[in-house]
Amino acid sequence: MSRFLRASILLLLLGSCGGGNFSAPRDLDNACSIVRERPKYYSAMKATERKWGVPVHVQMATIHQESKFIGDAKTPHKYALGIIPLGRQSSAYGYSQALDGTWEEYQDDQRRRSARRDRISDATDFMGWYMDQSEKSLGISKWDARAHYLAYHEGRTGYARGSYNSKPWLITVSQRVADRAELYRAQLASCGR
Repeated sequence: MSRFLRASILLLLLGSCGGGNFSAPRDLDNACSIVRERPKYYSAMKATERKWGVPVHVQMATIHQESKFIGDAKTPHKYALGIIPLGRQSSAYGYSQALDGTWEEYQDDQRRRSARRDRISDATDFMGWYMDQSEKSLGISKWDARAHYLAYHEGRTGYARGSYNSKPWLITVSQRVADRAELYRAQLASCGR
């Protein structure tokens, strides 16, 4: 067997073994289907609910909006003149679409340097931590998916200033998050979760 053929086979084998399954669950409109297909997601969200008090349905709706449950989600590229690539729109990455700086703040605060944004248990713990901080500093109920999404998107300082008020599209998105959270809450109750 030639060296090239052996090297090609080795690369194919290594490639097939690496990486995680970052694809989205099949039916994103059904919370029961999501937790049946991905029980680790539900376990991670329940652990976050126990630790931080953020309900599973609020976490699910936020993750749906941020990444559609795609573990290695990234923001789109920016282009100059429509063709010259300038990099990504932001450093947001993973299930929670946490920015580099906010993620590092979480890692430092929680002493979790090995936490990864593309690991569901770390992403939900990050969201619980962030929303817990938002409750403490802004008084947002952990059940209020709409307000939490606005604070999550704009940052706590932006939320406190009301920066979202000049972004009608964001207010619409935050209402969709709240509606999805309510849908997920009802669905989870119907399937005994």
